[in-house]
Amino acid sequence: MDLYDGTTDPRHHLSNFKSRMYVADAFDVTHCKAFLTILTKAVMKWFDNLPPRSVTCFDNLARKFLTRFSTQKNKVKHASSLLEVKQEAEETLSNYMEIFNKTCLEIQNLPTEAVIMGLVNGLKGRAILSIYNQATPDFLK
Repeated sequence: MDLYDGTTDPRHHLSNFKSRMYVADAFDVTHCKAFLTILTKAVMKWFDNLPPRSVTCFDNLARKFLTRFSTQKNKVKHASSLLEVKQEAEETLSNYMEIFNKTCLEIQNLPTEAVIMGLVNGLKGRAILSIYNQATPDFLK
């Protein structure tokens, strides 16, 4: 597991850690001790500055951790985010599709209509014709 450096979503990091501890069937005190081993030195400074005896259990430590690093949480993306993904002038269709698909994965409950609209909106002209020609039977052209 990667060390937490304070720059990414703390909820994601905490969730990964809890999953590993669940599989290990670890005790609460083990959670607390093990959690400290996956923090970078910079984040450990935060922990070292907590008042003595202020952490009473892992849930307490997790709340303090989330409170301190909550500004780093991932921004929620919405369907309108797809309209910002544009194929660059010299960008290949496959590269654009890779970026577009990654963006789609970051959006929860994404309607199919929004995917289609975002995809067509972001394609440069030649790519739209290429997709149309590949997807349309000859008798409809």
